[in-house]
Amino acid sequence: MTVSRVSSRVSSRVSSRVSSRVSATRVALAGGIALSSVVLLSGTAFAHVSVQPQGEAAKGGYATVNIKVPNERDNASTVKVEVNFPLDHPLASVMPQPVPGWKAEVTKSKLSKPLELHGKTINEAVSKVTWTADGSKIGPGQFQQFPLSLGRLPEDADQLVLKAIQTYDNKEVVRWIEEQKEGAEEPQNPAPVLKLSAASADHHGGAAAPSASASASASASAATDEKAGHHDEADAKKETAAADSSDTTARILGVIGILVGIAGVAFGVLAGRRRTA
Repeated sequence: MTVSRVSSRVSSRVSSRVSSRVSATRVALAGGIALSSVVLLSGTAFAHVSVQPQGEAAKGGYATVNIKVPNERDNASTVKVEVNFPLDHPLASVMPQPVPGWKAEVTKSKLSKPLELHGKTINEAVSKVTWTADGSKIGPGQFQQFPLSLGRLPEDADQLVLKAIQTYDNKEVVRWIEEQKEGAEEPQNPAPVLKLSAASADHHGGAAAPSASASASASASAATDEKAGHHDEADAKKETAAADSSDTTARILGVIGILVGIAGVAFGVLAGRRRTA
Protein backbone atom coordinates (compact mmCIF):
# COMPACT_ATOMS: atom_id res chain seq x y z
CA MET A 1 0.00 0.00 0.00
CA THR A 2 1.48 3.36 -1.01
CA VAL A 3 2.17 6.18 1.42
CA SER A 4 -0.33 8.42 -0.39
CA ARG A 5 -3.16 5.90 0.09
CA VAL A 6 -2.37 5.48 3.78
CA SER A 7 -2.28 9.23 4.22
CA SER A 8 -5.58 9.58 2.37
CA ARG A 9 -7.29 6.98 4.57
CA VAL A 10 -5.98 8.54 7.79
CA SER A 11 -7.10 11.97 6.65
CA SER A 12 -10.53 10.60 5.76
CA ARG A 13 -10.95 8.95 9.17
CA VAL A 14 -9.86 12.10 11.01
CA SER A 15 -12.25 14.24 8.97
CA SER A 16 -15.11 11.82 9.64
CA ARG A 17 -14.46 11.83 13.39
CA VAL A 18 -14.13 15.62 13.51
CA SER A 19 -17.39 15.98 11.56
CA SER A 20 -19.10 13.59 13.95
CA ARG A 21 -17.85 15.57 16.96
CA VAL A 22 -18.98 18.86 15.41
CA SER A 23 -22.45 17.41 14.78
CA ALA A 24 -22.65 16.19 18.39
CA THR A 25 -21.57 19.62 19.58
CA ARG A 26 -24.29 21.29 17.54
CA VAL A 27 -26.92 18.93 18.89
CA ALA A 28 -25.79 19.57 22.48
CA LEU A 29 -25.85 23.33 21.93
CA ALA A 30 -29.28 23.23 20.30
CA GLY A 31 -30.59 21.04 23.10
CA GLY A 32 -29.30 23.39 25.78
CA ILE A 33 -30.77 26.44 24.09
CA ALA A 34 -34.12 24.72 23.52
CA LEU A 35 -34.29 23.55 27.13
CA SER A 36 -33.50 26.97 28.55
CA SER A 37 -35.97 28.68 26.23
CA VAL A 38 -38.81 26.34 27.17
CA VAL A 39 -38.12 26.71 30.88
CA LEU A 40 -37.78 30.48 30.81
CA LEU A 41 -40.91 30.99 28.73
CA SER A 42 -43.09 28.47 30.53
CA GLY A 43 -43.60 30.81 33.50
CA THR A 44 -45.26 33.51 31.35
CA ALA A 45 -46.94 31.51 28.58
CA PHE A 46 -50.32 31.62 30.34
CA ALA A 47 -49.89 34.88 32.24
CA HIS A 48 -52.85 36.79 30.88
CA VAL A 49 -56.01 38.32 32.34
CA SER A 50 -58.65 35.62 32.90
CA VAL A 51 -62.07 35.08 34.50
CA GLN A 52 -62.47 32.18 36.91
CA PRO A 53 -65.91 31.13 38.25
CA GLN A 54 -66.11 30.25 41.94
CA GLY A 55 -68.39 27.25 41.73
CA GLU A 56 -71.02 26.92 39.01
CA ALA A 57 -71.78 29.53 36.35
CA ALA A 58 -75.00 28.13 34.90
CA LYS A 59 -77.28 29.65 32.29
CA GLY A 60 -80.10 31.68 33.77
CA GLY A 61 -78.52 31.77 37.21
CA TYR A 62 -76.18 33.86 39.33
CA ALA A 63 -72.46 33.35 39.81
CA THR A 64 -69.43 34.68 41.62
CA VAL A 65 -66.29 35.02 39.54
CA ASN A 66 -62.74 36.28 40.00
CA ILE A 67 -61.03 38.48 37.45
CA LYS A 68 -57.40 37.35 37.76
CA VAL A 69 -54.85 39.97 36.69
CA PRO A 70 -51.14 39.03 36.62
CA ASN A 71 -48.37 41.57 36.13
CA GLU A 72 -46.35 40.64 33.02
CA ARG A 73 -43.75 43.39 33.29
CA ASP A 74 -40.47 43.41 35.24
CA ASN A 75 -40.16 47.19 35.41
CA ALA A 76 -43.73 48.44 35.88
CA SER A 77 -46.78 47.90 38.10
CA THR A 78 -50.44 47.55 37.13
CA VAL A 79 -52.52 50.46 38.40
CA LYS A 80 -55.78 50.12 36.46
CA VAL A 81 -57.95 47.25 35.21
CA GLU A 82 -61.06 47.65 33.06
CA VAL A 83 -63.43 44.78 32.25
CA ASN A 84 -66.14 45.23 29.60
CA PHE A 85 -69.39 43.25 29.48
CA PRO A 86 -71.24 42.35 26.27
CA LEU A 87 -74.50 44.22 25.73
CA ASP A 88 -75.82 41.63 23.28
CA HIS A 89 -76.21 39.39 26.36
CA PRO A 90 -76.66 42.05 29.07
CA LEU A 91 -76.34 41.45 32.79
CA ALA A 92 -78.68 43.50 34.97
CA SER A 93 -76.58 42.90 38.08
CA VAL A 94 -72.78 43.16 38.33
CA MET A 95 -71.53 43.85 41.86
CA PRO A 96 -67.81 44.13 42.70
CA GLN A 97 -66.54 42.96 46.08
CA PRO A 98 -64.35 45.56 47.82
CA VAL A 99 -60.64 44.96 47.30
CA PRO A 100 -58.25 46.70 49.75
CA GLY A 101 -56.20 49.37 48.01
CA TRP A 102 -58.45 49.54 44.92
CA LYS A 103 -61.40 51.72 43.96
CA ALA A 104 -64.14 50.08 41.85
CA GLU A 105 -66.43 51.98 39.49
CA VAL A 106 -69.46 50.41 37.77
CA THR A 107 -70.60 51.90 34.45
CA LYS A 108 -74.05 51.28 33.00
CA SER A 109 -75.35 51.77 29.47
CA LYS A 110 -78.81 52.10 27.93
CA LEU A 111 -80.23 48.96 26.35
CA SER A 112 -81.79 48.98 22.90
CA LYS A 113 -84.06 46.17 24.09
CA PRO A 114 -85.21 46.27 27.75
CA LEU A 115 -84.76 43.26 30.03
CA GLU A 116 -87.42 41.61 32.16
CA LEU A 117 -85.99 40.58 35.55
CA HIS A 118 -88.11 39.46 38.54
CA GLY A 119 -91.16 41.16 37.09
CA LYS A 120 -89.35 44.44 36.52
CA THR A 121 -88.32 46.10 33.27
CA ILE A 122 -84.62 46.91 33.09
CA ASN A 123 -83.65 49.67 30.63
CA GLU A 124 -79.93 49.69 31.34
CA ALA A 125 -77.22 47.15 32.15
CA VAL A 126 -73.64 47.15 33.37
CA SER A 127 -71.25 47.64 30.47
CA LYS A 128 -67.98 48.10 32.36
CA VAL A 129 -66.29 47.76 35.74
CA THR A 130 -63.06 49.68 36.35
CA TRP A 131 -60.64 49.13 39.22
CA THR A 132 -58.15 51.93 39.90
CA ALA A 133 -55.24 51.66 42.33
CA ASP A 134 -55.96 53.57 45.53
CA GLY A 135 -53.00 52.94 47.78
CA SER A 136 -52.07 49.64 46.18
CA LYS A 137 -50.84 48.23 42.85
CA ILE A 138 -49.90 44.91 41.21
CA GLY A 139 -46.11 44.77 41.23
CA PRO A 140 -43.73 42.67 39.09
CA GLY A 141 -44.11 38.96 39.81
CA GLN A 142 -47.50 39.48 41.47
CA PHE A 143 -51.18 39.07 40.60
CA GLN A 144 -54.47 40.34 41.98
CA GLN A 145 -57.99 38.89 41.96
CA PHE A 146 -61.07 41.10 41.64
CA PRO A 147 -64.28 39.28 42.74
CA LEU A 148 -67.61 39.98 41.02
CA SER A 149 -71.18 38.82 41.56
CA LEU A 150 -72.97 38.37 38.21
CA GLY A 151 -76.62 37.77 37.30
CA ARG A 152 -78.74 36.74 35.79
CA LEU A 153 -76.59 34.92 33.30
CA PRO A 154 -78.07 34.59 29.79
CA GLU A 155 -79.91 31.40 28.85
CA ASP A 156 -79.19 31.70 25.11
CA ALA A 157 -75.37 31.78 25.23
CA ASP A 158 -72.65 29.24 25.98
CA GLN A 159 -70.10 31.81 27.08
CA LEU A 160 -69.50 35.48 27.83
CA VAL A 161 -66.47 37.30 26.41
CA LEU A 162 -65.29 39.93 28.91
CA LYS A 163 -62.79 42.13 27.13
CA ALA A 164 -60.22 43.63 29.50
CA ILE A 165 -57.76 46.54 29.41
CA GLN A 166 -54.71 46.59 31.70
CA THR A 167 -52.82 49.82 32.41
CA TYR A 168 -49.32 50.08 33.92
CA ASP A 169 -47.79 52.97 35.84
CA ASN A 170 -45.41 53.64 32.93
CA LYS A 171 -48.50 54.47 30.79
CA GLU A 172 -48.33 51.18 28.87
CA VAL A 173 -51.77 49.78 28.00
CA VAL A 174 -52.38 46.11 27.16
CA ARG A 175 -55.71 45.25 25.52
CA TRP A 176 -56.94 41.73 26.25
CA ILE A 177 -59.66 41.87 23.60
CA GLU A 178 -58.82 39.25 20.96
CA GLU A 179 -61.47 36.55 20.64
CA GLN A 180 -60.47 32.92 20.14
CA LYS A 181 -61.43 31.58 16.71
CA GLU A 182 -62.42 27.94 16.39
CA GLY A 183 -59.57 25.77 15.18
CA ALA A 184 -57.03 28.60 15.41
CA GLU A 185 -54.13 29.08 17.82
CA GLU A 186 -54.66 31.18 20.92
CA PRO A 187 -54.24 34.89 20.06
CA GLN A 188 -51.45 36.93 21.60
CA ASN A 189 -53.81 38.95 23.82
CA PRO A 190 -56.87 36.72 24.37
CA ALA A 191 -60.00 38.16 25.94
CA PRO A 192 -61.19 36.53 29.20
CA VAL A 193 -64.01 34.04 28.55
CA LEU A 194 -66.59 32.86 31.08
CA LYS A 195 -67.92 29.42 30.09
CA LEU A 196 -71.56 28.82 31.03
CA SER A 197 -72.86 25.42 32.09
CA ALA A 198 -76.33 24.01 31.43
CA ALA A 199 -79.19 25.41 33.49
CA SER A 200 -80.17 23.41 36.56
CA ALA A 201 -83.61 21.86 37.15
CA ASP A 202 -84.95 24.97 38.89
CA HIS A 203 -84.05 27.02 35.79
CA HIS A 204 -81.90 29.33 37.84
CA GLY A 205 -78.70 27.44 36.99
CA GLY A 206 -76.66 28.53 39.98
CA ALA A 207 -77.02 30.52 43.13
CA ALA A 208 -80.53 31.73 43.78
CA ALA A 209 -81.38 35.33 43.05
CA PRO A 210 -81.03 37.75 45.98
CA SER A 211 -84.16 37.57 48.15
CA ALA A 212 -85.65 39.71 50.89
CA SER A 213 -84.11 37.49 53.57
CA ALA A 214 -80.74 37.76 51.83
CA SER A 215 -81.07 41.54 51.84
CA ALA A 216 -81.89 41.47 55.54
CA SER A 217 -78.71 39.55 56.28
CA ALA A 218 -76.57 41.74 54.05
CA SER A 219 -75.70 44.13 56.87
CA ALA A 220 -74.51 41.22 59.04
CA SER A 221 -72.37 39.91 56.19
CA ALA A 222 -70.91 43.36 55.64
CA ALA A 223 -69.63 43.35 59.24
CA THR A 224 -67.36 40.43 58.37
CA ASP A 225 -66.13 41.83 55.03
CA GLU A 226 -63.19 43.66 56.55
CA LYS A 227 -62.01 40.56 58.42
CA ALA A 228 -62.48 38.44 55.29
CA GLY A 229 -60.52 41.05 53.37
CA HIS A 230 -57.55 40.57 55.69
CA HIS A 231 -57.71 36.80 55.19
CA ASP A 232 -57.92 37.25 51.42
CA GLU A 233 -54.93 39.57 51.48
CA ALA A 234 -52.91 37.04 53.51
CA ASP A 235 -53.87 34.26 51.07
CA ALA A 236 -52.91 36.48 48.14
CA LYS A 237 -49.48 37.09 49.71
CA LYS A 238 -48.96 33.34 50.11
CA GLU A 239 -49.94 32.72 46.49
CA THR A 240 -47.66 35.55 45.35
CA ALA A 241 -44.75 34.06 47.31
CA ALA A 242 -45.41 30.69 45.68
CA ALA A 243 -45.52 32.33 42.25
CA ASP A 244 -42.23 34.14 42.92
CA SER A 245 -40.62 30.86 44.03
CA SER A 246 -41.85 29.13 40.88
CA ASP A 247 -40.52 31.94 38.71
CA THR A 248 -37.12 31.84 40.43
CA THR A 249 -36.93 28.07 39.96
CA ALA A 250 -37.76 28.44 36.26
CA ARG A 251 -35.00 31.00 35.77
CA ILE A 252 -32.45 28.80 37.60
CA LEU A 253 -33.37 25.81 35.45
CA GLY A 254 -33.05 28.00 32.36
CA VAL A 255 -29.53 29.05 33.35
CA ILE A 256 -28.65 25.39 34.00
CA GLY A 257 -29.89 24.53 30.52
CA ILE A 258 -27.66 27.20 28.99
CA LEU A 259 -24.64 25.97 30.98
CA VAL A 260 -25.32 22.40 29.81
CA GLY A 261 -25.31 23.62 26.22
CA ILE A 262 -22.04 25.51 26.71
CA ALA A 263 -20.47 22.47 28.38
CA GLY A 264 -21.53 20.38 25.40
CA VAL A 265 -19.84 22.81 23.02
CA ALA A 266 -16.60 22.83 25.04
CA PHE A 267 -16.55 19.02 25.27
CA GLY A 268 -17.12 18.64 21.56
CA VAL A 269 -14.36 21.10 20.64
CA LEU A 270 -11.82 19.55 23.02
CA ALA A 271 -12.65 16.02 21.88
CA GLY A 272 -12.33 17.11 18.27
CA ARG A 273 -8.91 18.63 18.89
CA ARG A 274 -7.70 15.51 20.66
CA ARG A 275 -8.88 13.29 17.83
CA THR A 276 -7.31 15.56 15.25
CA ALA A 277 -4.01 15.61 17.16
